[in-house]
Parts: sequence; C-alpha cells; structure tokens
Amino acid sequence: MNKTEQIISQARKEGRKALLEPEAKTICTEYGISVTKFKVAQTQEEAAVFAEEIGFPVVLKIVSEDIIHKSDAGGVKVNLKTKEEVKAGYSKILDNAKKYKVDARIAGVLVQEMAPQATEVIIGSVKDPQFGPAIMFGLGGIFVELLKDVTFRIAPITEQEAAEMIRGVKAYPMLNGYRNTPPADVDAIVSQLLAVSKLITEHPEIKELDLNPLMAYEKGTKTVDARIILE
Repeated sequence: MNKTEQIISQARKEGRKALLEPEAKTICTEYGISVTKFKVAQTQEEAAVFAEEIGFPVVLKIVSEDIIHKSDAGGVKVNLKTKEEVKAGYSKILDNAKKYKVDARIAGVLVQEMAPQATEVIIGSVKDPQFGPAIMFGLGGIFVELLKDVTFRIAPITEQEAAEMIRGVKAYPMLNGYRNTPPADVDAIVSQLLAVSKLITEHPEIKELDLNPLMAYEKGTKTVDARIILE
C-alpha cells in the first residue's frame, strides 16, 4: 500500500471525508504536484526548529478536522520572519482555535514556506454524476471569483488537452507576461494538470480536489493550499 492509499484508508477508518492539509499535500507530492515545503509541529519549540529548517519567512496554519475555514478561526499567521515570531504565532493560533471551537481536535500546526508572489492559478476537480471526474483550470484571485474564467475537461486528459485548457481562459494573455507581470511557465502548469488527472483517475474515491492558489513562476510552479474531499 503506497502513501496515498494509506492516507485515504486512515481517513476512511476515522470517518473523515475531508483530508487534513498535510495529508492532501503528501498525496500531491506522491503524484509529482509541486507544493510548498511543510512540516507539522506539535510544540512551539518544534515549530521554531521546523521554520529554521524550511527557511524564513514562513506561514503557520492550524491542522484540525473540526476547523475547515482556518482564516475565519484565526488559524493562519503569515510572513513570520524569526523563531520568536513563530513561537508567538504558534501560541496565538492554538488560543484562537480553542476560542473558535472549544472541543476542536487539533493535530498540530502546519509550518510551511511562504511562497514568493507570482501569477496565481487554480487547478481543481469535481465529480460529474454522469461523466465522472472533471478537471478545472483557471487564473486565481478575481478572475475565478468575479469573472468565473475557468475551463473544464473530463479526466483523464492528454498533454494537448491540458494546453488547450490553459489557452482557453480569457485571461490567458496574463500567463504570457502582461505589463510588469513576468510570463508563467506554461509547460510546468501542463505537467501539474496531467498529474492531477492521473491522481483523480487512479483514485475515483476523490470527490473534490483544489490546488488554490498554485503560484505560476517563470520557472516552475508551487501549490500553496491543497484540499481533497473524499466520496
């Protein structure tokens, strides 16, 4: 049994449909989806050590099956630049989590690298009752929320279909470099779409998947947040 199967099996045993973020990111890594460096800390000291290993600045996030919307719960701290800031942030996140939901089950605090800003894109998947798993691609931020600027294909997809999905969004010129925005590595985005296609095809028990945002750099990509929901 590989890591992906172990994680899904464990979640099922525990009666969880939503995977914890470290679980989702571990699965992503198994499938060649590039994610920010991360570790889960159980203490202030551990968080500070992990932050130093990963490299400042870092982001801290609560890891709890009872807290889905981490920001609403005060469970996220960004741009922490020293061990002292990390320790203080760790304590604050735990305090906020307990205030938000007194009986929340807490698996730790995720320490992850703070990805440099770039063009934000989204890769997602949903399960169509008729056609099965479908892949979605769009530009992040306002392009998704306001303009609903996304493309869909039924999985599995080919390299050509992945490239067509990318070219199919209205905001595609942004990816070629626009004004002072550098061009994005479209080949790297294609490889991430193909990796997601492989993952959801091999694991039909995945009902929803979101890589949002996925930072598209001039060279390579990096997923900042990953979410996986099981059937």
